[in-house]
Amino acid sequence: MKRIAILGAAESGIGTAILAQKEGWDVFVSDMGSIKDKYKQQLEAHHIRWEEGGHTESLILQADEVVKSPGIPDTAPIVRKLIQQGTPILSELEFAQPYSRGKVIAITGSNGKTTTTTLIYYIMQQWGVDVGLAGNIGRSFALQVAEGDHDWYVLEISSFQLDNMYAFHPHVAVLMNITPDHLDRYDFEMQHYVDSKMRIVQNMTKDDLFIYWKGDACVQHETEKRKGGYIAPATTPSSRPAVPGNPQICAFEDTDFEQLSLDFSLMGQHNKRNALAAYMATKRAGAPEEVVRQSLRTFPGVEHRLERVAEKGGVLFINDSKATNVDACYVALQAMERPTILIVGGRDKGNDYSTLFDLIREKCVGLVYLGADNKKLHDSFDQLGLPVSDTHSMEDCVQACIQMARPSDTVLLSPCCASFDLFKNMEDRGEQFKALVHAYNI
Repeated sequence: MKRIAILGAAESGIGTAILAQKEGWDVFVSDMGSIKDKYKQQLEAHHIRWEEGGHTESLILQADEVVKSPGIPDTAPIVRKLIQQGTPILSELEFAQPYSRGKVIAITGSNGKTTTTTLIYYIMQQWGVDVGLAGNIGRSFALQVAEGDHDWYVLEISSFQLDNMYAFHPHVAVLMNITPDHLDRYDFEMQHYVDSKMRIVQNMTKDDLFIYWKGDACVQHETEKRKGGYIAPATTPSSRPAVPGNPQICAFEDTDFEQLSLDFSLMGQHNKRNALAAYMATKRAGAPEEVVRQSLRTFPGVEHRLERVAEKGGVLFINDSKATNVDACYVALQAMERPTILIVGGRDKGNDYSTLFDLIREKCVGLVYLGADNKKLHDSFDQLGLPVSDTHSMEDCVQACIQMARPSDTVLLSPCCASFDLFKNMEDRGEQFKALVHAYNI
């Protein structure tokens, strides 16, 4: 019996464990932290061995394969040892796909992937096909394969997941854009991050379709490189080189939205691009034209992404907590139509904030910094001459915004940074913001 060790006992790890056991693997799950009760209950119900609060190296290092949570970096001591001895390290999606009958629409990109993924899933549901939502969103892909496989899957895929995917094969792939993000994970080498995103095409064939926005010069350039046979080196120490793939290409342009006479429920030029990508992907899957168009008109949007929270005292509050990099904040500011107080801050990922300066001068009437350490924000933004406020909790942040705002202003939480300095995750950050906004009387 082949042995598999799973590092990280959250959604993807538990799903992998259950699928692996079903397929005859000897399974061991190990988490350096504590495991949530709901996941412990699933492990116990399936009689799967597990541990928390540390790693038993003898059990992990003897595994034939290891599936690790995307959030665990290669610098973790146990991962370094696995790399040194040559143990294959996979992502959940890589492990699970061979056991599924379903066709895959896979979406990645620095920004827009959650909205695009959710929109494609919504269209497929409206069409009435048997479809699952998974990847970096929704329920574990592996668990869905184990408990009730689908005909189609719509998968949001991060660069961290792509790093440990080698034979994974999407039938339709969407790459929204590539802008600097997570560079701290890639030794601050942009090309490593770029190569990670481009791994999505590595196993695609002439029967598959690769969709991207032609206005992204980086994606256009990298696509041309791969047409020439470029083999990308490993993106991280636990990864492997990636072959170029040979898909059909569909590169859409902004003008296609008007030429196709599309109508989309969400604001902003970037959301028109998301709509175009979803239109192309679902049409390729076979969705009827009218179903696609009607779904674009009725799509309710995504929580924590330009989410209207409330309007109080003439001040509109928008939750864009999912904007964890500079480019996401940029497109959010572009969509603002009222004087804006911008909330920025969190765990910096090597951000260059200078690309925001002109837009902030144009759109913003104040800045509120929210982070454990706001020094880099002060060094970057104070020079713009706008009113600023320094805060270190969401309660203080919302209070500062209310004091700064005037009727007809917008308060935009679009932080540019990861949330882990003060919050559990970006959802926690957004939920706290919404709760405090609803609690205040202006």
